[in-house]
Amino acid sequence: MSDFPTSEIELTHILVVSDVDKSRDWYQHVLGARLYREYDGTSAVFDFNGSWLLLVTGGEPTADKPDVTFAPPTRADSVNHSFTIRVPSCQEAYETLKSRGAQFLTPPHDRGSEIRAFFRDPDGHLFEISEIPGA
Repeated sequence: MSDFPTSEIELTHILVVSDVDKSRDWYQHVLGARLYREYDGTSAVFDFNGSWLLLVTGGEPTADKPDVTFAPPTRADSVNHSFTIRVPSCQEAYETLKSRGAQFLTPPHDRGSEIRAFFRDPDGHLFEISEIPGA
């Protein structure tokens, strides 16, 4: 492959979760992602509006990643990965997601150039809904 990236490749976000069934239900019914495929109760693949999310259970190092252990987040107050979902109306998205069971840190906050609100999945992965007023 001489050019990278090409139009034939796709990026998948891998999130390590503690309970695939619980997370699968949350991503499907709260976030509204489309379940694409499941693998042996240890992973689930979602299409979220053209972005791929792969939920996997934790695991010890393997031959192809000898020094890497997969583990879900351990502290809710420390984030090393976050998702931002641009929405036309932060308030409407907030109301919809909240009615589905999303637990927000605060209601939407108007920062002037952006209106945003944050919520977490069952393992603490952080999501943000963000509206750019007038965009």
